[in-house]
Amino acid sequence: MNQNFDHFRVDVSQNGIAPKVVIVVPGLGAGGSEHVVSLVANHWLSRGFGVTILTLEPPGTKPYYELAPGISVVRIGIPPRRTSNVEAAWLVLQRIHRMRRTIGAIKPDFILSFLTRTNVLALLSTLGTGIPVIVSERNNPEAQPFGSGWKRLQEMLYPRAWGLVAMTTGAMEFFPQGMRRRSWVIPNAVDLPMGWEKRRGEKVVAAVGRLTHQKGFDILLEAFAKIEAFFPDWRLVIWGEGDDRGKLEERRRALGLEGRVEMPGVTAKPGQWVECADVFVLSSRYEGWGIVLLEAMAAGLPVVSFDCKWGPASMISHDEDGLLVPPEDPVALAEGLARLLSDEGLRARLSLRATETTKRYSKDRVLAQWDEVADSVLVRQRNEKAE
Repeated sequence: MNQNFDHFRVDVSQNGIAPKVVIVVPGLGAGGSEHVVSLVANHWLSRGFGVTILTLEPPGTKPYYELAPGISVVRIGIPPRRTSNVEAAWLVLQRIHRMRRTIGAIKPDFILSFLTRTNVLALLSTLGTGIPVIVSERNNPEAQPFGSGWKRLQEMLYPRAWGLVAMTTGAMEFFPQGMRRRSWVIPNAVDLPMGWEKRRGEKVVAAVGRLTHQKGFDILLEAFAKIEAFFPDWRLVIWGEGDDRGKLEERRRALGLEGRVEMPGVTAKPGQWVECADVFVLSSRYEGWGIVLLEAMAAGLPVVSFDCKWGPASMISHDEDGLLVPPEDPVALAEGLARLLSDEGLRARLSLRATETTKRYSKDRVLAQWDEVADSVLVRQRNEKAE
C-alpha cells in the first residue's frame, strides 16, 4: 500500500550531484531491522547515492551483515544500556548532541531512521534543520514496551516526520492520521544467504530470534515438552542471543529438556540456520513482521506459527503453505508441531507451497518500494527548490 505521489525513479546524477542519505539505526548486529538497513544501504549506494549509516554503537563494532565498501559508518559510541533515570536522560542528551553534530557535518538530503526510540532521537536531532526525516516502525506499536516519556515524545514528534514506513497495514493503522503525513507499508524482503545448501534429515525443529519475552521461547519450551516423548528422534534448536538466556536455560532444566533443546547462540553467518533445519516454528507473542518466518518459507521449510499481530497471517495461508495457531497458546502450538512432525506428506506439501508464496517478497520488488520512498522526498525537494 502506498499513499503518496511521485512514483518514479529520480535521476540521481542530476546536475552531477549525488543525493546523500543518512540511515540511523541503534546498531548493526544480528536482527531483522539491521538486515533491512544493509539491503537498503547497499542498494541505494548502487544507485549512486552517498550513504552514511549512523549508529549508537562503540567505535570498531563489526557489522553482522555485509556492507558495500562505499558505505560510510559513523558510530557515536553511546549504545543503549540499563541505567538510572537521571543517567538515562543525560545519555539521551549526549546522543542527540553527537547525532546532530554528525548530521550537520554530512548535510544529507534526507534521513531514514529505524526503530521507535531511535526515530525519536533522529527527529530531536534535526529540529530546526529542515532536513526531511522518514521514520520506520519495525515492531508492533500496540504491544511493544516503550515507556510513557518516549511515548509522549513520539506523539509530539512523529507529526513532524516527513513520512512513516511500517511493515503491515495493521501496524500503520495504529497511528493516527496526524502522525503519518505520508505513509508506506513495505514488508521485509527474502534474502537468503548466498550459496546456502540444504542439509536436511537431522530432524531439527528450528526457532530463531533474540532471547527476549517478545519471542515467546518460554511458550515454545512448554509446547515442545508436551510432545517430545512422542517424537524421540526430533530435537529443538533455538538460535539467538539475548537478556532472557538465563531464564530460558532454567526453564529448559525445569522441563527436563536439556538433552532435547539446544541454544547455540547466533549463527556464525546470517541465515545459516536454514541449511540444517527440517521444520521451523515462530512462537512470538507479537511481531513487526517476522522475517525469519519468511526466510524459512523461502528455504522450503514447513512452518508453524502463532497467529500473532502482526506479520504471520500476511505470509501464511493456513493449511496451504504453513500452519497458523492461536497466539500464546502452548497446547495449540504443541498440536501444530505434532501435526508436522508426524506427517511427512504434510511437510512436503506445505514446503512446496511456501516456496511459491515467498516469491512476492523478492528483494527486487521490496527494494523498488524503498526507492519510491527515497524518490518521493528527492522529487519534492527539487520541486521546492525550483519554485
